[in-house]
Amino acid sequence: MPMVYLIPSLLHEEGLSALPAYLLEAALQCQVFFVENERTARRFLKKLSRDIVIDDYEWHTVHKAEEEIREIFIQRIQEGKNIGIISEAGCPGVADPGQLLVAAAHQYNATVKPLSGPSSFLLALMSSGMNGQQFRFVGYLPIEPADREKTIRELEAESKNKNCTEVFIETPYRNDAMLDALLKTCMPSTRLCIAMDLTADTEWVKTKTISEWEKEKPVLHKRPSIFLLFAGQIN
Repeated sequence: MPMVYLIPSLLHEEGLSALPAYLLEAALQCQVFFVENERTARRFLKKLSRDIVIDDYEWHTVHKAEEEIREIFIQRIQEGKNIGIISEAGCPGVADPGQLLVAAAHQYNATVKPLSGPSSFLLALMSSGMNGQQFRFVGYLPIEPADREKTIRELEAESKNKNCTEVFIETPYRNDAMLDALLKTCMPSTRLCIAMDLTADTEWVKTKTISEWEKEKPVLHKRPSIFLLFAGQIN
């Protein structure tokens, strides 16, 4: 029975210590890798072991020609090959195109093996002090300002009505614009957590109300960040 290993990768170049040692053992069991970015995935495996021979593996990039890649993936399963899936950062299949391949793995009766490793939104949720019993990860918000503000209002209303934490991300170079939109749109009492540079030496996590953030607004430009919004009641 072929194995499909879901191999977590680094959230930050300094975060190698956040990865369990058994990821290397799993990687060595694979013959084929399907990855979000081949260059960074190759570099990541070299960080796991300088002795690994990168060119011994077959490589495919997931986000290009998705249907064609899916067919190649199915063919490799049928050939009985062990496959590794690696995302650009964190856990494959979570906010990641690898989920399409995982679905195909189940369809064609491969054994799917999820491996432990850092997940940015779970680390952020753990450290936020917000509701970890009820939460929703919504990925990226709209780019256009009016649509983004409308979505923020909807998330804030849902958080208040359902007492749930809303978790979302942004491209690092648009982080400051996202923070400006949150401060402009949300109620003063709504709590906002910003989790930045997770697993790095510069890791920084703070939860404050919107009114408190307005008095001390950080610079987030080009620093990987997770945003968490909570307008409910802390029990």
